[in-house]
Amino acid sequence: MAMLPSRSARGRRAPMAEINVTPLVDVMLVLLIIFMVTAPLLTAGVPVNLPDSRAKPLDQDAKPTQISIDEQGRLFVDKDEVADDALPARLEALAAKAGPDGQPPQVFLRADRTLPYERVMRVMGELNRAGLNRVALLTTEAPGAR
Repeated sequence: MAMLPSRSARGRRAPMAEINVTPLVDVMLVLLIIFMVTAPLLTAGVPVNLPDSRAKPLDQDAKPTQISIDEQGRLFVDKDEVADDALPARLEALAAKAGPDGQPPQVFLRADRTLPYERVMRVMGELNRAGLNRVALLTTEAPGAR
């Protein structure tokens, strides 16, 4: 009478010692492409054609308030359109929100390069009158600046 091999010896496999990384690489590349496409869309809410500059980027500690002036001269605080006569009240309310260090909040001013200088300076005057003196003028990096 012949001995049949036991079930446990037949059904047992040797452990697999290699990992197939191809699916992992595929998923990571797809995620990279998604982030590369969506990241530029998250930075600015109002399309503004900024002037070029050779200045280095500023270090920032908290999320600043963005004031934008588009090419038609319309004024935006963050993404909300604001009339010129309502701007002083809006800026005074913003200045009342002092940071933990007691300083007024940081303001980023984005103005289209085709605007008259007078329009931008009027907004800067209102910022100064409201006590917002931490203002940064945003630009794009000039070609060949690096």
